[in-house]
Amino acid sequence: METCTFYMSLSTPFLKPHKPPNQIFTSNKFNSPLQHYTFHKPKSNSIHILSVPNLLKNQCRFDLFKVKAVTENAEESEAAKPREIVNTLQLGAKFGTWYILNIYYNIYNKQVLKVFPFPATVTAFQFGCGTSLILFMWGFRLHPIPKISKSQFTAIFSLAAVHTLGNLLTNISLGRVAVSFTHTIKAMEPFFTVLLSALFLAERPSLWIVSSLVPIVGGVALASMTEASFNWIGFGSAMASNLTNQSRNVFSKKFMVKEEEALDNINLFSIITIISFILLVPAAILMEGIKFTPSYLQHAASQGLNVREMCMRLLLAGFCFHTYQQVSYMILQMVSPVTHAVGNCVKRVVVIVSSVIFFQTPVSPINSLGTALALAGVFLYSRAKRLQRKPKVA
Repeated sequence: METCTFYMSLSTPFLKPHKPPNQIFTSNKFNSPLQHYTFHKPKSNSIHILSVPNLLKNQCRFDLFKVKAVTENAEESEAAKPREIVNTLQLGAKFGTWYILNIYYNIYNKQVLKVFPFPATVTAFQFGCGTSLILFMWGFRLHPIPKISKSQFTAIFSLAAVHTLGNLLTNISLGRVAVSFTHTIKAMEPFFTVLLSALFLAERPSLWIVSSLVPIVGGVALASMTEASFNWIGFGSAMASNLTNQSRNVFSKKFMVKEEEALDNINLFSIITIISFILLVPAAILMEGIKFTPSYLQHAASQGLNVREMCMRLLLAGFCFHTYQQVSYMILQMVSPVTHAVGNCVKRVVVIVSSVIFFQTPVSPINSLGTALALAGVFLYSRAKRLQRKPKVA
């Protein structure tokens, strides 16, 4: 019996004599004594269907739609690989940018707060820098301008108030204690997340999550007892910022669940920043007065930074403050919250190590152990959250 090869392309199928190759699988597709055919993928986009009995053309019935679907799926799979590589590189670049901006923000911010100890004024200025960048972004159509309803604005306003207070408390702590100690205390964030989620969202934590909180609390306590720069204002402000920041996250979660047409992360953060700036400017004037005067700037210059250097660091800190949070929200759009939490844990390690090296902060072995224990607990918490989110197999 004579056999032939069908070269089936999506444009012009044609026939060509061919010697039968090894059989791959059999089929009863053809009503013929010899009923088998084989498939293999050539270098071209055509699909070769080999060793088909020499039947009349009207007896050959191939499911061209299935053949086309197989071809398209293979092509889509091959095209997806370069896209995955590009997305991975973009994500890695964003994580690197997030970390670098955090390092520079903490260094510049600490340098400014050491010579210009007015955290409310500094925080208001940083929100002002962010507001300017947002207006630039919207003005040049780099991101669509949001349209918000009255109900949305009411919910966002409460988030902005908590966000403002959290950042103000963080700057109060950074002005009082070492950068590394503030970030060690802020490793307590998962503890407040679990507590507030249980109180307001009725979420019961798993045993693994509760267990991961033990090294966090123990590590922060150990680091606090041996911290050379410890004072109660710095410690209390950092703990209060944990409470406010995690309250913001919990309320944000409730807001995003209730709203059918929720804002994207970038616009949500942008509106929060603008509201925070509007709220903090009058609060800073009431708390600290108007501090951007020649006399206060000259006083800051006498502490080690001249006016030009201080203003440049203040601007750079404001720029880094907004952009690192913006990048953080962009990353959150690309990964899961658990992956983002792991990245945040690594970021805290990077900031602590870089600040210790830059400021030459004295760190005792016990203090280092406490910091490492707290950060390890944060990592275990992230792993426990990942296990909790995995779907159960029926």
